[in-house]
Amino acid sequence: MEPVFGKKEQDKTYQARYGAYVVVSRKKGQEVILVQAPNGAYFLPGGEIEGAETHLEAIKREMLEELGFEVVVGNYLGEAVEYFYSSHRDTYFYHPGYFYVVNSWEKVAAPTEKTNNLRWVTPDEAMLLLKRGSHRWAVQKWMQTEN
Repeated sequence: MEPVFGKKEQDKTYQARYGAYVVVSRKKGQEVILVQAPNGAYFLPGGEIEGAETHLEAIKREMLEELGFEVVVGNYLGEAVEYFYSSHRDTYFYHPGYFYVVNSWEKVAAPTEKTNNLRWVTPDEAMLLLKRGSHRWAVQKWMQTEN
């Protein structure tokens, strides 16, 4: 059974939002990259799976949009579900996330999304900065597989 984060409020209607995310590292796993949204929150790179996209198609699109990277996706870390309220969208979300490791990456362009900030941090710093419990869970799983 996949881990569940956040609290599902019984009297609220939740909209499903499926996402695919990755752990991208450098310096032999000593740093991972985080995406800081305009509201200041930090997330793993990735995002919503659009239409009939596969997990890998969504990841490849999101990596170009957010990082300007072409990536080779490796191991599947697993699925984690998050329940949360987005004040920006005034919506309650049921958010299954599918998490992967990037084996290699190459910067090929500037990110097409101009509103995010990118930050390389240690895995321990990522655990403190990441907003979503599911993203922290994925970093922990990645750290366990790296050691």
